[in-house]
Amino acid sequence: MKKKINIEYLNEGDLVAIAFVAKYIDIEMCDFAVQYFKKEGLNILGENKSTLNRNGMFSGSDSDRITHFQSLIDNKKLKAIFFARGGYGSVRIIDRLNFHNFFINPKWLVGFSDTTTFLSHLNTKHQVPVVHAPMVYNFPKSSEASLSMLFSGLKGKLETIKIKGHPLNRKGDVESEIIGGNLSILCSLVGSKSFPAVENKILFIEDVDEYIYSIDRMLFTLNRANVFSKLSGLIIGQFTKISDNNPKFGSSLKEIIHDHIKDYNFPVCFDFPSGHVENNLPIFFQKKVRLNIDNEVKLDYK
Repeated sequence: MKKKINIEYLNEGDLVAIAFVAKYIDIEMCDFAVQYFKKEGLNILGENKSTLNRNGMFSGSDSDRITHFQSLIDNKKLKAIFFARGGYGSVRIIDRLNFHNFFINPKWLVGFSDTTTFLSHLNTKHQVPVVHAPMVYNFPKSSEASLSMLFSGLKGKLETIKIKGHPLNRKGDVESEIIGGNLSILCSLVGSKSFPAVENKILFIEDVDEYIYSIDRMLFTLNRANVFSKLSGLIIGQFTKISDNNPKFGSSLKEIIHDHIKDYNFPVCFDFPSGHVENNLPIFFQKKVRLNIDNEVKLDYK
């Protein structure tokens, strides 16, 4: 049985850090988030400048990023790590990191998109609370609701999310933990030691810049890997900048998703406000929730 990891909520004066693990980001792009951290009463660990030397598309070489991130997950004083941005790069370093000290002194990990690799990896052997939420790069364009809800949650006030129902929703009421993240990243992890444990969990998925046929193929991947058969619920987040090819696929994205899950009985929520959008509401993975889907959808942390 996997060990449940508990993480202390943030308090004023706690030390947090920015992790540069994937695509390159100009240090000036961090300024807005740094000021937001300070507004929330948090102290920020000085950035490791060696990680900011561009190496191709990355924030430093693989070795630079490994050394940088390893120092953060080993740091006993840190209470939270905010990923700078996604893009691509997390999978290149995941197997060369040692999380032993992290499990002794756990801290919040906050990010989404490409960093789904890390959020997922920490669910394979341990149940670690992590947060699917805006990254430093996204802060300037993120809605105030998404940021305020993120920091309220990190400080221990996990807010209920209520949204309107969708015609394709499947009604139901379930209590479990949420896992998941970016669909394409999840599919790339199938069969690896970083794919999350899905038994009786609520799966959340979102994506960006994909073709409809590619999403159809990804859903087949999850279905053929018996992922859907093990779930207790499914939350469909925002799928943005989705393209169709010529000739057209012939079905809408929502119709495709609905077709893939029609043989399963778990509750399903469409159009959840989380993903590559400004109003990217945070989801605290591995925290017990009650998902109630009726004429409206209510996600309540227990």
